Amino acid sequence: MPESDFKCGFSIPLADFLCFMTSEKGSSPHTLEAYQRDLFSFVEFLKEQDYSSFIEITSTDLIDYLAHLYLLKYAPTSISRALAAIKVLFRFLKREGTVTENIALYLETPKIWQAIPTVLSTGEINRLLNQPDRRDVYGGRDAAILELLYSSGLRASELCNLKIIDIDDDCIRVFGKGGKERLVPIGKAALDSIDYYLTEFRDQFDGDHETLFVTQRSKPLDRIDIWKIVKKYAGESGITKNIFPHTLRHSFATHLLDNGADLRIIQEMLGHACINSTERYTHVSRKQLQEAFHRCHRRP
Repeated sequence: MPESDFKCGFSIPLADFLCFMTSEKGSSPHTLEAYQRDLFSFVEFLKEQDYSSFIEITSTDLIDYLAHLYLLKYAPTSISRALAAIKVLFRFLKREGTVTENIALYLETPKIWQAIPTVLSTGEINRLLNQPDRRDVYGGRDAAILELLYSSGLRASELCNLKIIDIDDDCIRVFGKGGKERLVPIGKAALDSIDYYLTEFRDQFDGDHETLFVTQRSKPLDRIDIWKIVKKYAGESGITKNIFPHTLRHSFATHLLDNGADLRIIQEMLGHACINSTERYTHVSRKQLQEAFHRCHRRP
């Protein structure tokens, strides 16, 4: 983050904060990049209000900034992430004595911004998974990607980091957030798709590369590549919902819950550190609610 992008009152505390996040907190490059991007936007907003340092702003300014993001039609998750970055920043500034009060301490994300995840129906999932032409080198690769995202509920970044040796006969080894390792079951359809891709097409990309999924230039796929693949086949299959790679993860969890899987088991498979992150799927599991209603209500 170039220091020239900020007035002096912002640049030094931000530089110290990012250094703290790297050296003491051990934040991943992805987390650091997200914090830097969110705080850059925050400071640009403050500069437009003619502020020159963090000392001058109040909790009302923080609320105004979140409202500003809302009016710009930022996704609820993006607003929540921006708030999280601000809260960590002000906790650091208070600890370092840069500000006398942590004005973000009691600021909470409004419930209305806690979005319920978009979930595909089983019919939509089938249409999406059947869309790639598996006879084609890219279709064969993409079919394996889509099957794996839905079969095991992986994050896009986790899928990009998979090595060929991480795939076993009934599970895969996944390195999640913070480098935490977990074993996740893999369905037969996904395993068959991966085996077909490895047997028929993998050497056409780069037979010596250890990464499971690569580009036509033999480089590992990144999250943008996965996003483009999901968007491409969603459009071709006629799905009108605004979906992303994470939508397949949401659908994986919700369909497991619909069919009676224990929430703690789903938490383990998703790699959630906190059960609260998994409980959001109970809000979209309508099938269980309807079944309970018809089973228990005296006059269903």
